[in-house]
Formats: sequence, structure tokens, C-alpha cells
Amino acid sequence: MGMSVGGDSGGLSSEPNVIPMIDILLVLLIIFMITQPLSRMAIDVQVPPLETSQNTGPSTQIVLNILADGNFEINGQPVPPGQLDTQIHAIYDNRPAKLIFIKAAPTRTYQDWIKASDVVRGAGVQVIGFTPKA
Repeated sequence: MGMSVGGDSGGLSSEPNVIPMIDILLVLLIIFMITQPLSRMAIDVQVPPLETSQNTGPSTQIVLNILADGNFEINGQPVPPGQLDTQIHAIYDNRPAKLIFIKAAPTRTYQDWIKASDVVRGAGVQVIGFTPKA
């Protein structure tokens, strides 16, 4: 806190010294600007084949695609209309790790994402990941 003594009025005037506060804020701003791009690293999602009876074990990643026409695909295999809920339950009922990635076509709306998320959450999936835009 700075203080000036004297002057024409003859009294003491006390005013805050804001320079150190501005210095600290600028340093914090620089730190956040540097760390922001590091937190936006995207993960590369590889689409494995859907588990079948011939496979020895279940695939580790499940990707739900929302196609441009509004239909769904699970790991590249089309899902019949109205069967998304039963397909998701069939995959996740016996899985210990309940993780899914949802990937939508650029023409799909936010409501389509929410609808797919609700169906997936209803099947007991605990972690839903959204893939970044290409």
C-alpha cells in the first residue's frame, strides 16, 4: 500500500497500490494461456470389430456412430431402427467396464447426441466419451 505525504492539502492521503496485483494477474493469464492448448489433446479412437460368438473375448472399445441420415452404427455395424436399446443392452449387460464413445456426423444436432446418450445411460453405461471433430 503506497502512501503520499504532504501536498497542498496538508493531510495524508492513502491510496492502494494496484501495480503488484496487476503483475500477479498478468502472470496467471500467461500461465493459463500456455496450459490451455495442452489440456485440449484429443484421443484417437480406433474402431474395433463388434464382439461376436467367434471372438475369444469382448472388444475393449465400443463406438456408437450417429450417421448423417439419423440411423445408428455400433462399431461399423448398422443397427436396425428402434433396436438401439436392445443392442446396447446385449453388449453391456455382461461387461464389467461400461464405457462407450459416441461419434456423430457433422450434420446431426445436439438433440441427436442427447437421445443417444439417454439410451446408452439407460443401459447402465457409466462413462460416455464424445469423439472430437475431425
